[in-house]
Amino acid sequence: MQSFRNINLLRSEQHPFHLVDPSPWPLLTSLSLFSVALGFISYFHYLTTGLFNLVSSICVLSFILFRWFADIITEATYEGHHTFKVQQNILLGMLLFITSEIMFFFAFFWAFFHFSLSPSIWIGGVWPPKGLHTLDFGALPLLNTVILLSSGVTITYAHRAIVFGDFRKTALGLIFTILYGIVFTFLQKWEYDSATFSINDSVYGSIFYMTTGFHGVHVFIGTLFLFICLIRHFYHHFFKNHHVGFLCAVWYWHFVDIVWIFLFLCVYIWGA
Repeated sequence: MQSFRNINLLRSEQHPFHLVDPSPWPLLTSLSLFSVALGFISYFHYLTTGLFNLVSSICVLSFILFRWFADIITEATYEGHHTFKVQQNILLGMLLFITSEIMFFFAFFWAFFHFSLSPSIWIGGVWPPKGLHTLDFGALPLLNTVILLSSGVTITYAHRAIVFGDFRKTALGLIFTILYGIVFTFLQKWEYDSATFSINDSVYGSIFYMTTGFHGVHVFIGTLFLFICLIRHFYHHFFKNHHVGFLCAVWYWHFVDIVWIFLFLCVYIWGA
């Protein structure tokens, strides 16, 4: 009678969803993110331990995320918990995350157009503010645009290759996209070094560095995302009908591309 009751209990619990085991990683991630925020504050206020606090908290956050993502990969690849329904929910979650990122950048663009369309008397009533020399959009910004758009082509090439089960072309597309992301990051650092204004130079400097800087952070994160996908690809974690992690990386990279196009057209060309 007891075994019959257990069988009925198992049958009643059969569903396409994955009920994860209790995990410490969400709580630890929240605490480490709070530590990163405190590290940034201490660093920006030039405290003696500011840089150490920032670097150590970022290292702790990276380790926690590495362990958390490793658990998810284990659940998906080796334990087979990611059913079709779970994959749909993960893609929906990624779509909502990208939507929240769009709102994030929308706030920066709102601030940019607010000050540029109606310049305050405190900045001379003109845009860009008087005495501020903007960057030449036809130099490094244009080169970075070509590089990032080329990376969109290569990541699409890799995605198409994995759908058709071509291992070599998928790896080739990922490698070129990662290289494009690295080159873009170094060129943006070069652009910042060659700029004649800083983040403290009026509202233009603040908006410019906040918007392009956060975009640069997203490029760096997307490059790491694709690098992890490349490693997983070499370990044969992805198949033509099961590559949710790779698809999320592709969506994220296309989002980064689109944001940069708006940045280039609005901030570098029209705003200058």
